[in-house]
Order: sequence, then structure tokens, then C-alpha cells
Amino acid sequence: MATAVSSDLILWLAFALGAAFGAVGRRTNFCTMGAVADIASIGSWDRMRMWLLAIAVAVLGSAALHASGQIDLGKSVYRTPNFIWLSYLVGGLCFGFGMVLASGCGGKTLIRIGGGNLKSVVVAIVLGLVATMTISGVFGNFRVNVLEKAAIHLPAGQDLPALLGALGVAPGTALPICALAIGGTLLAFVFARRDFRTADNLLGGIASGLLVVAGWYLSGHLGYLAEDPNTLQEAFVATSSGRMESLTFVAPQAYTLELLMLWSDSSRKMSFGIASALGVIAGSLAYALASRSFRWEGFRDVEDTANHLLGAALMGFGGVVAMGCTIGQGITGFSTLAAGSLLTFLAIVAGAWLALKYQYLKLA
Repeated sequence: MATAVSSDLILWLAFALGAAFGAVGRRTNFCTMGAVADIASIGSWDRMRMWLLAIAVAVLGSAALHASGQIDLGKSVYRTPNFIWLSYLVGGLCFGFGMVLASGCGGKTLIRIGGGNLKSVVVAIVLGLVATMTISGVFGNFRVNVLEKAAIHLPAGQDLPALLGALGVAPGTALPICALAIGGTLLAFVFARRDFRTADNLLGGIASGLLVVAGWYLSGHLGYLAEDPNTLQEAFVATSSGRMESLTFVAPQAYTLELLMLWSDSSRKMSFGIASALGVIAGSLAYALASRSFRWEGFRDVEDTANHLLGAALMGFGGVVAMGCTIGQGITGFSTLAAGSLLTFLAIVAGAWLALKYQYLKLA
């Protein structure tokens, strides 16, 4: 049965989700790199709590959609049977280290572009190029034949409810147990501090989490085709992976560059990821202009340039290897309760922490 929702509508709605993320991110200074930096430098957990609030909202909202039959989280790229632990670790560490050098993750890079940051334009280009090289170019063989060979096969899936089910817990019970336990624990930690409960902190965390949930509903429900009339197979409208997608900002930057460079190639199409990434820039730009905070910004010196180039390369490589960034794995993947997403999240935080310590040592 085909869906009545057209590809164009899916793309425009994806653009709208990205625009909302960009505007909210700029308004609230939602920044995953900044979350780790604030803890390391001034001992403030506010932005980390904002990130954890987004995760909690995404986990609970996605579980609710799955339990009600609106979407099937098993149709995402995160709940695969192969737990590629080395890829998650190496990719996460590289991405985390890189985002500190590049002054922000993939999503923050797009937000900064919308605010007039020319450094982030360069970061986005290099990130996209290296991501392409890691998907299908010179780094692709290393990714597939070395990193992804280190894998643990879990026939039932690597998501936490499946692992709990292997212990005898009924599938219908395992999902709410995991979602409520993780989401509830995160919410308890987030709201334990009264001074966190400002309008911007709440807006940044809750809105970012809800936008990930909305992305799942858009691609996994409105864009779902039980039987594509052209292939007679299950399909998800306008997704690059052919599976259900939500917000993520590494591979889409690679696909955006490919689309712009190969525009006349009819096989290259606008996708959910590209539309949402472009939306982030547009939303950030709109807010920057409305709030009169738009400012042109360039590189400070040669060292600043080198740091951003290296950081962009590490993010492009790490984001593809780990199958996502601080948003793609840290919130979107986490919302599926995939063990790989949890490991990647921890590796990204560890990589960012190491980069910050490295920078502090250089200043000492």
C-alpha cells in the first residue's frame, strides 16, 4: 500500500525540521562540544544537561511512537545485528577530538554557517570531502576491511530491549523498561539542579529531542511505503540509506557536496538528510538576522586554520566510521536504544575531553 505523502512534501518537512533545529540551536546555544568544554573548563554542567535532556526526550518519544505502532525503530540503521565495536570506538574518539579542534560538531558547524562564520564553511567542505572519501573513497577499504571486521554478531539485534529480551523478558515489556529506566534516570539527573531550569535550557533540550522524534515520524511513518509501486518492495521516501532516518549531520554534508558537484546527473537526488542540513543553515540564518546577531568571522591565524582543517577531517572520517555524530548517534541513534549509539556517545565525549586536555597542555 503506497503512502499519499509525496517526496516533495517529505523534503520540505525535513527542511522545516532542520530550520527549527538551526533556529533553536542558535537561540539557546545548544552545543555538544561546548557541553564537554564547559565541564572541563568551568565545571558547568548546564549544556551537558541540555544535551542529556534532548536524549531523554528523544528516547521516550521514539519509544512511544514505536510502541504505538507508528514507526518501527528496527528499520533504522542503528539497530543492526552487527555490533561494530571498534568502529564505534575509533570513529567516536576521532569525531570527539575533531569537533573540539573545529569549534563544534557537524550540526553546530551548520548553525555557525548561518550566523556568518566563514571558518565553518571551510569546515563543512572539508568534512564533506573526507566523509565521502570514507564512505566510498580512499578510506573506505580501511573502514570496511579493518574496522568493521571487528564485530560481534547479535542475531536479535544490538538494541537494549533485544538484549534484555535475550534474558527472557517479553519484547512488549523490554522496550518500556529500557526507555523508562534510561529516560527517567536522565530526566532525574537533568532536573536535579534548579538553576538549570531556565527557559533557554529547557527549550534547547526539549525542542532538540522532539525534533528527532518528529524526524522519525516523518520518514518512518509519513514517508513509509509498505510496497513501492516501482520496486514492489518496502521503501522510505527520500532517504539516502533506504531506511528510516532522522536528524544527523555528517553523511548529509557529503551527499550535499555530491549533489552540488553532480547536479546534472539525474541519479543524484535531494534527500531527507540534505534537506534537513540545508534547513539548519536557513533556520540559523533567519534567527541571526532577526536577532541582529549575524556577524562575519574568519580564521584568526595559520594555527587556527590548521586546527579547523584537521578537526573537519577527523569529524568527516569519524562520523562515517561511527555511523553518526553527536546528533546522529548522540541523540538520534541513542533514541533507538542501540548499544552502538551509547558506546559512540561515550567515545565522542572521551575524544572531546582528550582534545580539550591537549589544548590546555599547549597553553600551559
